[in-house]
Formats: sequence, C-alpha cells, structure tokens
Amino acid sequence: MQPSQILSKSHSTYHKMDFKEISPVQWTGEHVKEWLKENNHSKFSYLFCDQHAIDGKALLLLTESDLRSSSLGIQALGDLKRLSLSIRQLQLEHSNAIVQMGYDLSELFQFPKGTTGCYPLCSLRSIKERLISKDPSLSEILERTGSHFPSDSEVENHGLPPEIGKTLLSLFYLFVVTWITAFVMVVVHDRVPDMKKYPPLPDIFLDNVPTIPWAFSMCELTGTLLLIVWLGVLTFHKHRFILLRRFFCLSGTVFLLRCVTMLITSLSVPGTHLQCNPSVDEDWQRLFTEEMYTSLSRKIQRAYIIWRGAGMSIQGVRTCGDYMFSGHTVALTMLNFFITEYTPRHMYFVHTFTWMLNMFGIFFILAAHEHYSIDVFIAFYITSRLFLYYHTLANNRSLMMRDSNRTRIWFPLFSFFESSVDGIVPNEYESPMVPLGKLFSIVYQRVFHFIRDTHVQLLGTRVKNPDKKSD
Repeated sequence: MQPSQILSKSHSTYHKMDFKEISPVQWTGEHVKEWLKENNHSKFSYLFCDQHAIDGKALLLLTESDLRSSSLGIQALGDLKRLSLSIRQLQLEHSNAIVQMGYDLSELFQFPKGTTGCYPLCSLRSIKERLISKDPSLSEILERTGSHFPSDSEVENHGLPPEIGKTLLSLFYLFVVTWITAFVMVVVHDRVPDMKKYPPLPDIFLDNVPTIPWAFSMCELTGTLLLIVWLGVLTFHKHRFILLRRFFCLSGTVFLLRCVTMLITSLSVPGTHLQCNPSVDEDWQRLFTEEMYTSLSRKIQRAYIIWRGAGMSIQGVRTCGDYMFSGHTVALTMLNFFITEYTPRHMYFVHTFTWMLNMFGIFFILAAHEHYSIDVFIAFYITSRLFLYYHTLANNRSLMMRDSNRTRIWFPLFSFFESSVDGIVPNEYESPMVPLGKLFSIVYQRVFHFIRDTHVQLLGTRVKNPDKKSD
C-alpha cells in the first residue's frame, strides 16, 4: 500500500470517528460542526466551517478578540460571550495539545484588567500545575516555548502597582509646597493688621467661649496621636505606597490652596491675647526696595524655622496672619479621613477614636482663639470635599474615563498619580518585613549579578591579553 493511500485511509478514519473520541487537533470541519451543535452553537456552523474553514487546530487558537473581529461579524453580545466561554472550556481541557503545538498559553488565557482573583474556571498558574501533573515532560516544553505564568503575587497586584518613583515624586511635591507655605506665612505675618486699629471680628464662638491658654498645645497633641495611628496603618498596609502617594498629593494640594487664600486677604487677629505685630524693618513693601536681597534672605531664614518646626507652637513656632484657612484643621481632617478610609469597616473603635480626636482638635483651636470659626469650617469643608472627590474618581474608573481630556486638564496630578491604579484599593495587610525582604532580595540579586559580570569581564580580559613575562 502506498503512503498516500495510508494517509488517505487515516484521514477518512478520523473523519468518520465521533469528535469526542479524538483530540481536537485532529478535528475536521465536520467535527467542529458537531462540537458547535453539541454546545448549542449550531447557527455558527456555516460561518466557522464553510466560510472560514475552521478546523480543530484553528478552533483551539481562537480568542475573544478573534470572535469580535469584523470578519466573523458576530453582532449579539450574548452569543459572543457564550461562544467564547465554550471555546475557553475546550482550550482548558486540551491545553497540553496547545502547548505541544508551540503556542504560548498566556496569550490565550489573559486576566481581565483590574481583576485581583483568578480568571473564571482557573488561573494560569493552576493550568501549569495541572499540565505538569498530567505529563511531567511538559515542564521542559513550557520552558522552551517561553510560556509565562504569573505568580500569585503578580495576579494579586495586577492593577495596583506600588510605583515607588511616583510616590517619591509626590513627596517632592509636598516638600516644595511646605516650603512655599512657610515663606507665605512669613509674608502674611509681616502684613498682619495693627491690633489697635483693627480689633477682632465678631464671631459667635469666640465671643461666647473664654480663651483657654493650653488648648492650642492640646490640639497639636491630638494631631500627633492621629499621625502615630496613620503611621501604624502605613506600616502594615499592603498597598502603603499608593496610600502615601495619595496622602502627599492631597495634602500638598490643600496647603497650596491655603497659600493663595492667605495672600488674598489679611484678617485681623482673632484674639487680643496674641502678640501679633507687623514687622517694622521687614514689611512687605521693603521687599522690593534697595534692601530687597537682605530682606529676602531674612524671610527665607524665618521660613526655614517655620518649616523645620512644621508650623507647630510646641516646636516653638509662632506666626500670625495665616488665618484663612486653618492649617491645623487641614492636618487633623486629612489624617482622620485617611485612617478611616484605609482601615477595615469593622474597626469601629479606631474610627470613633480618630473622629473624636479630629473634633476635639478643632474645638481646641477655637478654644485657644487662634482662628476664627469660619477659618476652621472652610478648612474642614475643603479638605473633606477634596478627599471625597479624589477617591470617588479613583474608585470609579468610568467617571474618569468618560472625559479623559477634561480630567487631565482639571486634575493633572490625579491623572498622573492614578494612571496605573485600576479600581478600589483593598484594605489588605502584611508584615512590614515582607517589603523589606523583597527589597533585600532585589539589592542582593543586583549586587550578585554585578560582581559576577565584573568577574567574567576581568577573566575575559586576562584571556585575551595574557601577561607577557619578561626574559
């Protein structure tokens, strides 16, 4: 019997066999039609087999993007999804055949963007483990074909990359804003209205509550407690770099806005007990005279003192004129909102505790007569609204993507810092030793590879240029 006759007979044998009895790699168009009919997709038989000549091998390699292509022209979304699901089930059942054909499974089974669990049916990593358990020889084939199977950490962190570089950039942004704020506080201190000429403005709270001398120090102590709690959350939160990036960005933006409001209008001193007198030799007008450079250097020195002490009276910093709006209220409110947002909902005690610290801190500011009531109210409103607007956009990608150009124009920092964050940041926690261990591993590998490459280069140089011994 001739070889051609043997092949012909073999082909006819496969053609007559039921599609369930042979591998999909050997399916003909008729087998594909039977499979479509078996899975309630018989209306696509002509489209697949007669019009596009799809056999078993082609069927195993179809993706959802192929089904969406204009050449197939499947219009009904329900039909497309059901057909895609059936094909994926077939691919999973015969994934070893796909690997043996030399194709990368990771190109066929892709995780949808933003999902943190495994793909429906099973994950790529479980596919690999199942294939190797069935046939250990496939391990070498998978390595040779270069099929990439994401690790559990890669799957969990998909859509939530730490982006340490962006976090450092947001820290630099906050650093610049704090310096600008300190300099503006020096300027407005020199412009504060004369207390004899401009008495305190009428205020419902300040007019009815006597001054408590130690209240402002208590306000700063409550802020310190909130900061300690926030540092504890950052220490154990799995997505600490995203949290830091958001905290730096929002804090910097609010304090930058505060610089503008402080400069626009100078309010009179809210309490007669405050020692606030405009500087005689360093007033705002003399900044642009012949003594400009001397005056500017002095202002920078004073700004450094304010920046170094974080504008806190317990650090020895005393300023006046920075009333609209309250920076202490901004810090208290920002810390409170971040703690309550990035701790589990069942931690009612922590949330109640931070809200009490926030409210008592605001009360202490007013009780010390350091700010008008309107200063505190506006500070709380702006900080809370900006926090909520930012997180509403970050947690609802559809709102941001509806008009991406407008988002980039009106919220440039948000568009940059949140470009790679897809979806809500889950409140997941881990030991702080985990990121330190990863950092140590990366540094160790790079140092090891550097030493190894240097050693290899030195050996290569010695082989090419051996030392000549002198006679």
